[in-house]
Amino acid sequence: MDESALGGRFAFAGTSLVVRRMGYGAMQLAGPGVWGPPKDPDGAVAVLREAVSAGVNHIDTSDFYGPHVTNQIIKRALHPYPAGLVIVTKLGARRPPDRSWQPAVSAGDLAAGVQDNLRNLGLDALDIVNYRVMGSGHGPEEGSIAAQVTVLADLRRKGLIGQIGLSNVTAAQIAEAQGITDIVCVQNYYNLAHRSDDALISALARQGIAYVPFFPLGGFTPLQSSTLSAVADRLGARPMQVALAWLLHRSPNILLIPGTSSVAHLRENLAAAQLKLSPPTLAELDGIATGAAGH
Repeated sequence: MDESALGGRFAFAGTSLVVRRMGYGAMQLAGPGVWGPPKDPDGAVAVLREAVSAGVNHIDTSDFYGPHVTNQIIKRALHPYPAGLVIVTKLGARRPPDRSWQPAVSAGDLAAGVQDNLRNLGLDALDIVNYRVMGSGHGPEEGSIAAQVTVLADLRRKGLIGQIGLSNVTAAQIAEAQGITDIVCVQNYYNLAHRSDDALISALARQGIAYVPFFPLGGFTPLQSSTLSAVADRLGARPMQVALAWLLHRSPNILLIPGTSSVAHLRENLAAAQLKLSPPTLAELDGIATGAAGH
């Protein structure tokens, strides 16, 4: 495969893991509300197989999606896993029968979560596990995560986890975690319209740490969308393809994991990696965040 395909490659610092920058997020493979099985399980399997056949080798998941559903679909679709496939999962939440999202942060919760992921994915060890800090909104909230990161570091020493990442965290929490163990990636809320992590992305890039935006396409007002649509029309692309392409241009440590349950939509997302954005176009798109801040 062409080295520039799917946004080029990213090597996780201090590891042997190398992924293409355009990956796939499995959350939408579960049923409505990320609960229960999908209406079309065979279609979900087809999406995963299409992603891997197109060169995707970074899949993001969690055993609390469904719960258990997305991991079981991944195993059905792809096990035994192809060489080089990196599956990244996350801990820190549970889904009780009322379908809510509740924190699961005790040592027992985290150890059980690792075992659930191992069992449902059919693995002996997890490539990367992100500790997802549950908050009240989209953004992170300050507070110590040392206890949870220490548990994951111990599970890593036991060989159940290869690498550790963080999700929904502040710069202070990342620094605290790095005092305990190596951190290879950070997943936070970030996109063309919501850019509060700009400085953090640059700081992580200097350390070779991946930054993986969640809600990469969320939170646009109609005014911002009109700017995006105008650029997309000029490029002969869809607005969300432009938003994904902008993220790939933003920094070489940004990895994308857009999710979908449709093969056609998956192909659209992957094609965004081929869009070339000129400096004037990038400047125009950068203005979307300026407008959001002013608004």
